[in-house]
Parts: sequence; C-alpha cells; structure tokens
Amino acid sequence: MNDKITISKNKRHLLTLLFFVVALLLIAFANGSVNSYIRRILNLCAIYTILGLSMNLVNGFTGLFSLGQAGFMAIGAYAVAIFTIPIEQRVALYYLEPIHPAIAGIQLPFVVAMLLGGMLAAVVAFLIGAPVLRLRGDYLAIATLGFSEIIRIVFTNLQNITNGALGIKSIPSVTSGTLWWTFSVAILTLVFMRLLIKSSYGRAFKAIREDDIAAEAMGINLFRHKVLSFVIGAFFAGIAGGLYAALLGTVDPKQFYFPLTYNFLLIIVLGGMGSFSGTVIGAFLVTAGLEFLRVMDEPLSIGGMAIPLFRPGLRMVVFSICLMLIVLFYNRGIMGDKEFTWEGILGFPKAVKRKFSRGPAKDGGGKV
Repeated sequence: MNDKITISKNKRHLLTLLFFVVALLLIAFANGSVNSYIRRILNLCAIYTILGLSMNLVNGFTGLFSLGQAGFMAIGAYAVAIFTIPIEQRVALYYLEPIHPAIAGIQLPFVVAMLLGGMLAAVVAFLIGAPVLRLRGDYLAIATLGFSEIIRIVFTNLQNITNGALGIKSIPSVTSGTLWWTFSVAILTLVFMRLLIKSSYGRAFKAIREDDIAAEAMGINLFRHKVLSFVIGAFFAGIAGGLYAALLGTVDPKQFYFPLTYNFLLIIVLGGMGSFSGTVIGAFLVTAGLEFLRVMDEPLSIGGMAIPLFRPGLRMVVFSICLMLIVLFYNRGIMGDKEFTWEGILGFPKAVKRKFSRGPAKDGGGKV
C-alpha cells in the first residue's frame, strides 16, 4: 500500500507562505526577548548560513572544490568598513598613512556598501575564475586557497585604503542590536539559491557535478557555467562579509586567515553536500555548538575540588568527537543531498507510526 502524501501546487505555495510568516514572527519574538549574547550568536548563525549556502552552490551543486570564500568575505567586509565609516573619523583612524584621496570623501549607506562589497567580490571572482577554473580537484582547491591568501596579504599592505595590519575600527554596527538584517538576507539568499537550482542553470550545475564530460557532450558550456557558479557564490560571500563587519564593528586581516574557510567547509560537509536544508542545519550546529561548549574551556570546581579535565582546548576536543560521531553515522552529512519537502514533513508522522506499528517478523513455522 502506498501511503505517500501528494500536495497540490497551490497548497504547497500556501504552506511555504505560512512557514515564512511563522519564521518572521519567531525572528520578531527572539529579537525582542533574547539578550545581547544570544542575539550575537544567532546573527553569526545567519551570516554563516549565507556563507555556507554560497560555498555549497560551488562545491556541492557544481562539484568544484573551491576554498576561496574567506578572501571574498574579506572583500565584502572591507567594503562596508571603508565606506560606512563617518568621514570626520577617518583622519584619526588612518594615522599612520592618510586615506587615499579617491575614497576619502565617499561615505555610503550600509545597504549600498554591502551590495558594493558583494559586486567587488564577484568581479574579483570573475578575474580569478577565468584562469583558475580550468583546473580540477585538489589543484583547484590549492589555487583558490592561494588567491584567498593573496587577497588577505594585499589588504594587509594597502595601508592608505585598508589601514593595513591595524584594521578598521568603529564601523557603524547596524546589525549587532537586531536580528532583522542578517536573517532577512539569509532568507533571501536561501530563496534565491532554491530558485536558481530549480532553473535550467541549476540543472546544468548538477550535470557538471555528476559528469562534466557528459554535460559538455549534451551542449552545456562548462566554462561559462563554472564561472557563473563561482561568481554568484563570491557575491553572496561578499554580502556575508559586509554583515560580518557590521556585526563586529571592526575588521582586520587576521580575521580572514584560511582556517576560516575550513569552518565553512565543515558546515556544508556536516549538513550535506548538495543540500541547502543541510547547510542551514550545519551552520546553526557548528556556530552555536562552538559557542555553547565554550564553558568547557573554563576551570570548573565542585565542592572546592577542581575538575582537571576542564581547561582551555577541551571545547574543541569534545566538538571534534561529536563531529566524528555524526560523520560515522551520517557519512554523507545530516541531510545528504536531500531537502526538506512538505510531502516529507507532513508524511513523517505516518511513516513513524507505520514503522513502529509493524509487529515482529515471523517465519513459516510460526516462530519469531
């Protein structure tokens, strides 16, 4: 008997609209009720969701092993930092070397600066992608990682633009006191990515991931689609970088070392390569998990007796063990390449009930 639930297109759209309404209500409730620490963690979760989605588009759906997200994130972060700082504060900020005259008098609204950062990241990705995306596998990973480090080193040495190793402080922190900026952008990014993957471009990305030779034989322009995926991923990484700078209120080159990219890679591997639902779950698990386990790095004493295990570094040990257990039991990530669907969600209670209502199997002789 087939108990699979079928939902009409109109009902699916209605359920999706209802979901977004509930999500907005939850964001509004959390925005007004949680303290600043929890709000900061939630903002980081949303920013890392955007970065995970951008990286999953390239790595999970197009099959390109790219490790350049930290560099693109840095471009977006510095764009917001440079162009949102009030003009009157720039003389005091750039005290080692005056800011370049071409940008000294330019101040932009946060949204414009954030979009500018995304577009600059996309332009750099296009320039990088032209030669680099002809590589494959580990060679592509090394090349993109190298370009990410080049971007960071260039920012370290552009004293009259990025303020060099000193970084930029006193960035207007428009996102730290609210959840609306980060979560709104995260939701828009998720919707855009879903629509993109359902389009002909998304099907071409998947075809390239599965077998690029067969995809090219079917008439898909490999280079154009790879560059398109790479540029779109870089754009959203730049947007996330702008939100990150506005959340922290300060940026410097040390924040964008290559290990930061490994955090994003961990998010998409944990959630599932080729699954946007898994990316969202992975972003919240990794970001919130690392923060809530921070208590294990602090000394603990019970009844005046110190617990020797609780010392700096224990948090990462416990977190790594949890990750290994998840990977052992879910070797393709939590979601694999699957997505949440309304049919699956509404049919889940029936599936669970059917599973547990089955009696023990019996053989022909009547013995259990």
